[in-house]
Amino acid sequence: MRTLKGMRVAVLAADGFEQVELTRPVKRLEREGAQVTIVSLHKGRIRGMNLLVPGKKVRVDATLREVKAADFDALLLPGGFMNPDFLRQSALALDFVRDADLLDLPIAVICHGPWLLASAGLLEGRHLTSWPGIRNDLENAGAHWTDEPVVRDGNWVSSRGPHDLLAFEHAFVQLFAERMTPAIAQREATAPSWPKWVAGGLAAVATLGLVARGRKALA
Repeated sequence: MRTLKGMRVAVLAADGFEQVELTRPVKRLEREGAQVTIVSLHKGRIRGMNLLVPGKKVRVDATLREVKAADFDALLLPGGFMNPDFLRQSALALDFVRDADLLDLPIAVICHGPWLLASAGLLEGRHLTSWPGIRNDLENAGAHWTDEPVVRDGNWVSSRGPHDLLAFEHAFVQLFAERMTPAIAQREATAPSWPKWVAGGLAAVATLGLVARGRKALA
């Protein structure tokens, strides 16, 4: 059973994300039926890392200038050394996670990902875990840090790193499933199920129609 069928999940990441902390959760989300969107600072592709070794690139589906937190039902924040550091320097990224939390979207965060939540001013009084190396940073930002594979606090679930991925995946699927609403299910039930080639053809026809009308207006 696909427990997250129709749920729209944003994966907010930048260059330097820890490869397995993005690819494995994304595969799990898609297996559960979620619609995953990779959101980043720029268009094109972003480079993953395997600790200190460059990994594969992942295609960006939308930039932070093109979408907002309200467009989604849940948020995933992978870690990596550089990824959250790039994101925490972006006003758009900080606003995105603040809005997601304000909307009470379920948020799954792992490894160094909580750095972004700290810079967004969201950690005061919250319970979470992370990569042990950033414990002091999170506690200094007001968080209650625990050395556990998974910590659940309201609409958040957090984990320490790649070695906890199995527990992390189980926990965020459970959290996201709890937030499935009749509106999400209804949206999925009423969405047209066109084959991709048909959808692409319809989009092309619509584009040609717009171009034709534009030329007529200019004539």
